[in-house]
Amino acid sequence: MQLPPAATAAGPLARALLGDPARCVFASTDVAETRAAVGRVFKPHRLEVRGTRLQARMHHAPLGAVSFNRLAYGADVTIDPGPLGDFLLVQMPLSGQADIRCGDQHILSTPDSASVLTPADALAMRWSADSDQLIVRIERSALDRICAAHLGRRPERPLRFALGMAWRTGAWYELMRYLAAMLETAPESARHPLTACQLEQLVIGTLLTAQPHSLSDALREHGKPLAPRHVKVVEEYIHANAGAELTPALLAEVAGVSVRSLFAGFREHRGTGPMAYLRTVRLERVRRDLLNDASVASVSAAALRWGFAHLGRFSAEYRRAFGECPAQTLRRRGAG
Repeated sequence: MQLPPAATAAGPLARALLGDPARCVFASTDVAETRAAVGRVFKPHRLEVRGTRLQARMHHAPLGAVSFNRLAYGADVTIDPGPLGDFLLVQMPLSGQADIRCGDQHILSTPDSASVLTPADALAMRWSADSDQLIVRIERSALDRICAAHLGRRPERPLRFALGMAWRTGAWYELMRYLAAMLETAPESARHPLTACQLEQLVIGTLLTAQPHSLSDALREHGKPLAPRHVKVVEEYIHANAGAELTPALLAEVAGVSVRSLFAGFREHRGTGPMAYLRTVRLERVRRDLLNDASVASVSAAALRWGFAHLGRFSAEYRRAFGECPAQTLRRRGAG
């Protein structure tokens, strides 16, 4: 099928995700197939095609709790997903435009104006036929975790972002160019768990500092010092080895500090302990498997894969973290 003009334009941003056929989620002219495929990556939604025939395609590259996507419908469409709930989207048009209402905010998104979609707010969009967008998807749990690490506490209210973003200048644009170039020239680096962890934190940290939101002033005023090296080393090790049997003694050995110093560092700079941090990462991996891994047929299989042997306790922790039970998450994959 013929791609929009932006797909063949020069530059790593325009070429992002197109080089590896494995990143292609689908290419279709069928409305039901398109709705289901997009729903599996994002969430189930209503999709209405206006006028011209659909010529949709989507590419997807995961980076830990963040993913880099490219989506075009090839037709004028209305999209009504309701509140996104457990993830945030940054949509950056390469061409065309999108009329977007998110909560009480409204913008016309163009190649110069991206949209930052707050998870808790009702969402409805209309994309033009020539709209071709890069989309960064961020898990809400990771966004809250990294925000809490810098604040020293969990946010009392959901983060709400300004809807419009002048994305073609500043740190966010340079980061998108970097990610696009990495996916094009060094895709194996982006797939490594250790690199994915770093990229995930870089994307979320840049969004929190570059885009106005409800906690911008609190983050500036808090002025929390950077975490010491041993805390960062253990975070990276946990992300790269979340499926392994990890103990406080092993993590302290990896960090080169005492167990007491390790726990003190996490409490001071992350507001939690290293084992609680490990559980949070494992819960996010379970959720990712339930939503995306067709080989995982049951909640218990996903829980056991990531070290949760007590299924009752696991279900309670999962509900606290994501606002739904794991069985509901698995059913959403099936519905998609």
